[in-house]
Amino acid sequence: MKINKIDVFRLQTVDNRMNSPIGCRIYTDQGIFGDGEAGMAYGTGGSAAFGMVCDLAELVIGMNPLDTEAIWEKMYKSTFWGQNGGPVVFSGIAAIDVALWDIKGKYFNVPCYVLLGGKVRDKLRCYASQLQFGWGKEGEKQLWAVTPEDYANNARLAVAEGYDAIKIDFFDRNEKGEKLTSLDTTGLLDPKKLRMVKSRMKAVREAVGPDVDIIMENHSYPDALSAVQLGRLAEEYGIWAFEEPNTPGIKTSEYITKNISVPIANGERIFSRWQYAPYFEKNLIQLAQPDIGNCGGITEVKKICDLAYIYDVAIQMHVAGSPLATNAALHLEAAIPNFTIHEHHVCNRMDTSKGLTKYNLQPENGFFTLPTLAGIGNEFLESAISSARMFQSIE
Repeated sequence: MKINKIDVFRLQTVDNRMNSPIGCRIYTDQGIFGDGEAGMAYGTGGSAAFGMVCDLAELVIGMNPLDTEAIWEKMYKSTFWGQNGGPVVFSGIAAIDVALWDIKGKYFNVPCYVLLGGKVRDKLRCYASQLQFGWGKEGEKQLWAVTPEDYANNARLAVAEGYDAIKIDFFDRNEKGEKLTSLDTTGLLDPKKLRMVKSRMKAVREAVGPDVDIIMENHSYPDALSAVQLGRLAEEYGIWAFEEPNTPGIKTSEYITKNISVPIANGERIFSRWQYAPYFEKNLIQLAQPDIGNCGGITEVKKICDLAYIYDVAIQMHVAGSPLATNAALHLEAAIPNFTIHEHHVCNRMDTSKGLTKYNLQPENGFFTLPTLAGIGNEFLESAISSARMFQSIE
């Protein structure tokens, strides 16, 4: 079997500023195709990820799609910029790698988790993610949280659906609803800002009670100084994990972990096993969050998870892409012993995910059931591909 064509596309959504998925479809001479996705679909840089997928596609035409290790090594080692690369390179590798695993599962007619060692579990606990954005359903207006009651209300909505874990950024906007800048979130925080965060945290804890786990999201916006202040507030309210307290760095991470007791969750801005290794060796991450879409795909993230296992580090994939990314994450999370919880992002409930993929899996009572179709069990819709914002076919 050989790869004979790869289509690369950037899809239209109802709000292209928030999320415009970058995907690829790899075709083979035996009629089997597979779909994959790059992680850089939001923020700035999506066009670079699109270009990287196109460039990498030219390298793998004619290769056997079942040779995932050989193809991954070629993309990493023969591209000059692959080694010790960042999100653009690893997002490009990821899109192609996931599509190859999709093909591999279809070829052997089994779900991908079977090829990854078999399932360790049948259901996966998940949390409602990014509640500061709201927790409405498809077609509903999202309530962006500003006041403590806004935060509490969004948390109640998720818990009412059966979630026993949630994630919120308590330090995203000020009391007027204005987006905080880096000057607002770094350095030693003044008492007014700390009171604002504390009031929101307190409202959510009181709204959900003592038995719901709360992850405090911070998107790497604080620095080490403000992160320690926020972490000490989190200790008071039994925060389960402190996500992305600052820009990843060994020395600053050491300072933070020495000065707070809340477990640290981090990883969406760490892109390979080589970059993760020193964090694991120094016990600077307790909950690792590699994103299959920007950490080099299933092939690389499986290695990151195995490395984490050596150091008793728990795994929660970062999942903020299209519903295709959800499927890819579920397969790998099902096959590793150190999985802890799955991220169910509010974007997968919004109109921005509508009309992109054949399936948009949703949890029931806070748990996902494993997909059972061959491959990753999802694909981009032909209608979405045909109306893509950007498209290139490589043969």
